[in-house]
Amino acid sequence: MFETELEAAISLARAAGQIILEHYALEIIAEEKFGLDNSSEPVTAADRAASRIIVDGLKAKFPDDGILSEEEIDLPDRLARERVWVIDPIDGTWGFIKKDGDFAVQIGLAVDGEPVLGVVFAPLSEMLYFASKKHGAYSILSGGTPVSLSVSDRTNFSEMIIAVSRNHPNQRMKLVNEHFGFLAEVQRGSIGIKVGLIVEKACDLYINLSSRSKFWDTCGPQAILEEAGGALTDLFGERIKYDIGDVQNYNGIVASSEAAHTLIIQKLKPLLNDLGRYKLKAKAV
Repeated sequence: MFETELEAAISLARAAGQIILEHYALEIIAEEKFGLDNSSEPVTAADRAASRIIVDGLKAKFPDDGILSEEEIDLPDRLARERVWVIDPIDGTWGFIKKDGDFAVQIGLAVDGEPVLGVVFAPLSEMLYFASKKHGAYSILSGGTPVSLSVSDRTNFSEMIIAVSRNHPNQRMKLVNEHFGFLAEVQRGSIGIKVGLIVEKACDLYINLSSRSKFWDTCGPQAILEEAGGALTDLFGERIKYDIGDVQNYNGIVASSEAAHTLIIQKLKPLLNDLGRYKLKAKAV
């Protein structure tokens, strides 16, 4: 199931990655755009070129599916489609601009609002993560042999390593680390790459306290994490549904193994109260 879709998504992610690297080798000129939350975000010609490749390819292959891309206009008919592709042409644009290599192409497929397929491709390292519903999660490095992925079984916080943002340091995350007493942290840019660390057992969890992430940040990575035995929810343990008009993840992200997820949510709750971080509702669109 989803073999054709997965093959298409991987091929398009690689094609987009090639275009991104062509831009990466040149001087990168960043422009300013205002996101859905009216906050300033960087965008480059590479973001737009990669989006065009993926969107056009998916439209040609699956004309009846809806499409949501960070760099495209969100058309209302998306909500009438059973299947919707969710695309971040460059997740970690800051890393791309700074040329630190910490960025990835992300493609997800949601059916009735549930993520069923995910592809995350880091062009510079040629690391590919991919998964489809009930068929497991895998990685391929530089065109090598697929490696089956699974999350760690650690549930003792003092033994756990947390993935944190490389480009958006946050004082509140220092409080989270102190509250849990984690063993160590690893800083990376792209959310997809941070989830990749979890499915490779290099890290155990990722917590994002921000209300600014969007569906394209989480859909593909969520599909991969869940197929590797993990869970991705908001800070309050609620699943993210991808079939609503408002695409903002107002209530943050918690990604981890399924075994540790409930424990993390429970431990996090009193800290969220202390920080005044209460559950928000999606806006009517």
